[in-house]
Amino acid sequence: MKFIDEFRDGDLAKGLAAAIRQAARIDRDYHFMEFCGGHTHAISRYGVSDLLPRQVRMIHGPGCPVCVLPVGRIDMAIRLAREAGVIVCSYGDPLRVPASGGLSLLKAKAALGRSVSSGGGTSARGDIRMIYSSADALSIAQRNPDDQVVFLAIGFETTTPPTAVVIKQAQALGLKNFSVLCCHVLTPSAIASILESPEVRQWGTVPLDGFVGPAHVSTIIGTRPYEFFAEEYRKPVVIAGFEPLDVMQAILMLIRQVNAGRAVVENEFSRAVTRDGNRKAQQLVAEVFELRRSFAWRGLGELPYSALRIRREFAGFDAEQRFSIHYEAVADHPACECGAILRGVKRPQQCRIFGTVCTPENPIGSCMVSSEGACAAHYSFGRFADLTAAQ
Repeated sequence: MKFIDEFRDGDLAKGLAAAIRQAARIDRDYHFMEFCGGHTHAISRYGVSDLLPRQVRMIHGPGCPVCVLPVGRIDMAIRLAREAGVIVCSYGDPLRVPASGGLSLLKAKAALGRSVSSGGGTSARGDIRMIYSSADALSIAQRNPDDQVVFLAIGFETTTPPTAVVIKQAQALGLKNFSVLCCHVLTPSAIASILESPEVRQWGTVPLDGFVGPAHVSTIIGTRPYEFFAEEYRKPVVIAGFEPLDVMQAILMLIRQVNAGRAVVENEFSRAVTRDGNRKAQQLVAEVFELRRSFAWRGLGELPYSALRIRREFAGFDAEQRFSIHYEAVADHPACECGAILRGVKRPQQCRIFGTVCTPENPIGSCMVSSEGACAAHYSFGRFADLTAAQ
C-alpha cells in the first residue's frame, strides 16, 4: 500500500494547501470544474474543499455515466424485460435509478418475480440481473441458450472497449441470443456542451476558468482530445488521478496557468496517462462502434455526436434493432435538480429535497444513486460546511 499512501500523505497535503493559498491571488476568484465523479468523491471524502482558499471554488461536472443516463433509456431496458421477455443485465448502480411510473430496474425485477410466482404469462419470462462486467452478461447468454440476453452497456470511453470485446466474442461464438443496448457516451462532447450549447441554458450558466480532466477516460483516449478546448475556448485542462494529492496538485497547476494567462493541457496523471492514450483500445472501439448523430443526456439535453452506436457489421448484436425498441424522452422528477447539478449551476445542497426526501436509501434522482454522483458524495461524506456559501 506504500504507493497509495504516498498520494494520501498528510504532510504533503499541508504543503500543497499552503502552495495553493500562496498561488491564489486575493483580487480574483477561480472556478474549476472537476469533470469526473471520481474526483468529486475524492474532494468530498478527503475534505479537499476545506483546504482551499475561499476564492478557489470547485464545481461538479457531468462525469458520472449513471447520472447522465436519461429516464427514457432506463425505461427501454425495463420494457425489454417486461414486454420482450429478455434477461436484462446491468451494473449495480443503474438498477436503482428512478424510471417512469415509480419504477426502477430493481423494482421491475421484483415485479417480474412476483409475476412468475403467481403464474404470469409469457412476458413474465423476463428477468433483470446485476453483473460486475460485460463478460458476465456474455456468460449468462451462453448458459441460457433458450433466452435472449441484453447487456445494458453504459459508461464513458473507459468502459467502451470491454463492450466491444464481448460483441466480437459473441460474433466469434455464433451466439444468437446476445445483444447490447448501447448507451456509451463521449467525454469531449459533454465538455463542449457545458462551454457553448444553447440547449442547456435553461439550467443557467456558471463561470469556468479551467477543468480537472478525467483520469480513467484519459487512459483510453489520452490527453490529445482536450487540446481543442484549451486552444479554442482558452480554458486550461489538467488531467488528474483520483487520489487527494492528485486533485490538489491539479488545482495548483490550474491556478498557475490562470495567473500566467496560459491555457494548455497538462498531465498530472503521467503515471497512467499519455498524450495518445491506448491506441489498441481506440482501434477496437472504432471497429465495433460509430458515432450517433444525436443522443439525449440527463441535464444536458440532446447532444450531437455525443454517443456511440453499434456498426452495421455487428447489427445482429444491437438490441435496439433486434427488438425494434426506440427511445422516448421522459421528464425528470419535477422536484429533482439533477440537471442543474450535472451542469455545475447548482450544488447538491441547493436542491430542496436533498438529504430529506432524496437520500441514498430513497433516491429521487440519479445523482443520489450512483457511487460517482455529486449528491451521493455530499451526503455520504457529510461535507455540509459550504451550505451557507452555496445559498
